[in-house]
Amino acid sequence: MNKVIAYIDGFNLYFGLKEKGWNRYYWLNIQALAENLLKFNQELVMTKYFTSRIINSTEKQKRQSTYIEALETLNKLQIFYGKYQLNPQKCTKCGYESFIPNEKMTDVNIAVEILADATNNKFDTALLLSADSDLLPVINTIKNTFPQKRIVVAFPPDRSSIQLSQTANACLRIGRANLAKSIFPDKVKKDDGYILHCPQEWK
Repeated sequence: MNKVIAYIDGFNLYFGLKEKGWNRYYWLNIQALAENLLKFNQELVMTKYFTSRIINSTEKQKRQSTYIEALETLNKLQIFYGKYQLNPQKCTKCGYESFIPNEKMTDVNIAVEILADATNNKFDTALLLSADSDLLPVINTIKNTFPQKRIVVAFPPDRSSIQLSQTANACLRIGRANLAKSIFPDKVKKDDGYILHCPQEWK
């Protein structure tokens, strides 16, 4: 079987869903989604999810924490954290200063993991769920250094990159059908017996 590791750019996926208005898919089992994107001769050996803990909203923090706890119940998933920061932005007309959220380190973390996994021969195919063109250098490096390995890019809803599609071995777009069949049940049971509930805002 062809070994596959999926690398999920969490914020890229989230904002794609948000811009489509598909909040009913936020409660997404990303391991199931990766498995649903595989071909018949492929085996998912690990899903790696890259995100950051948000800091600007108590309610959003609570929903994100519930979702991360649901992800932690999966048996082939690892979570990698970047940094979420608020950058000051001043209005040039009135001088009012606001803070714009910005997620940092995800592209670097993804690049490090893909390159390390390629070096250690942990995958035959890397399935990259992102439309971030900052990942072009690592894709080119892997193609040049490990030409037998494949990089397949899966674009989140409402996201695309001509550069990535031209550089990867193959690309596809994640549609509603695969999202719909990859949702967690409304109640997810943790190992300690605690029941996690899908946030009401996501139904």
